[in-house]
Amino acid sequence: MPTFGLMPFSFRSLGIAMLLMLLIGGPAMLAWRFQDWRYGRQLAQLAQSQSETLNQISQAAAMQQKAEQDKRLALEQRLSNSEQTHYRALSDAQRDQDRLRDRLATADVRLSVLLDADDVSAGCAVPAAPGTGGLDHGAPRARLDPAHARRIIAITDEGDRGLIALQACQAYVRALRQ
Repeated sequence: MPTFGLMPFSFRSLGIAMLLMLLIGGPAMLAWRFQDWRYGRQLAQLAQSQSETLNQISQAAAMQQKAEQDKRLALEQRLSNSEQTHYRALSDAQRDQDRLRDRLATADVRLSVLLDADDVSAGCAVPAAPGTGGLDHGAPRARLDPAHARRIIAITDEGDRGLIALQACQAYVRALRQ
């Protein structure tokens, strides 16, 4: 019988030791394997649940981002339309002012003001009724000097531009508030 070290070795004792290990350690090993399998299954379920939750969160975030992007694009479109409308109004007003300025320069039209015929303090004796050769049957009027007329047109032009710019600003604020 061979001996290894101090203990005598036999196949019979080895078999008994293995049998004892199986009897004692077998159920413990099976329990460990069962626990390992059960925890592995729970971890897999938890990972799948987390994956589904993350997928739902990312889908919700993508939908929200798409909605915000659509709102931004709609706002940009409204602002662009508003800008075009106000630019058109500004260019129309500018064209009208230029046309009026040209008509004043060519003496096609003259600016005049109404006079109060009853106001004697003005020191201007204007007849209340038109003369025999006059075609004007309305209230007495006085023509303005062309230089003064041009200044008045320039002032109204600035006023028109200011009003159009104010309308554009108001439309911009209204569009942002929607």
